[in-house]
Amino acid sequence: MIARPDIKAWSPPVQGITEVFHARFTDHVYPMHTHDSWTLLIVDEGMVKYDLDRHEHGALAELVTLLPPHVPHNGCAVTPQGFRKRVLYLDSTQLSEDLVGLAVDSPVLDDHALRHQIHLLHSSLILPGEELEAESRLALVSERLQDHMQKQVHSRSPLHDPGIARRLRDLLDEHYVDGITLQQASNVLHAHPAHLVRAFSAEFGIGPHKYLTGRRVDLARRLLLDGLPPRAVATAAGFYDQSHLTRHFKRILGTTPGHYARTGSGARTGPVRESAEVGV
Repeated sequence: MIARPDIKAWSPPVQGITEVFHARFTDHVYPMHTHDSWTLLIVDEGMVKYDLDRHEHGALAELVTLLPPHVPHNGCAVTPQGFRKRVLYLDSTQLSEDLVGLAVDSPVLDDHALRHQIHLLHSSLILPGEELEAESRLALVSERLQDHMQKQVHSRSPLHDPGIARRLRDLLDEHYVDGITLQQASNVLHAHPAHLVRAFSAEFGIGPHKYLTGRRVDLARRLLLDGLPPRAVATAAGFYDQSHLTRHFKRILGTTPGHYARTGSGARTGPVRESAEVGV
């Protein structure tokens, strides 16, 4: 009996990624085929073997695999237990096609930091409302992949560019409710997305996404204390929905928006009693 594969696929609202594909296969064997985009693969369980340009390769759990567009390849599990994988299909805005030959020569990348960054990118793509985080991680992943393809892999030191970092902060401050994509910021500031992310993080000790989210949480706090219900606050503060607000509100403040609002309404009904219960 052939096991039914466990598959999830979607097109994320993030420029540069044409498709996200998560799957677990046991019996499926990929025939020779091609893609018109770059295939960025990480394996979470098992092992995949495949042929690329008449050479056999293996995709292991600790490695990163990058397959170039328009080059035929196949794939199958190495063991009867099958494999579980996560794939990102990247367009030419992330990796140009003049790198295809280099990718054919070296499709397997032994880079634990890069693999972890790809894992975090997948995690951000699962959650709605985290597009700026996904864009930021994608910029760094693409930069690292290009370094590998060009045989210029090195540890990038913190990027000192306070001018561009502060201009990006000003732009985020202007758009923290309505939102701005990293590509839009890149177009306005005439700087590469990865440059923006690394410069901002070096200057302020926090990524653009977390900075923008913090601004939104601050606004949400004020709106909650003004009596606006959490669902309305989520929309007014720029969050995707109430669960998106709750997730970040609790991460930053350690409590839910509803509980936070109730403490404010309780304070308006009368003075807080001075007792051991309130920590005086």
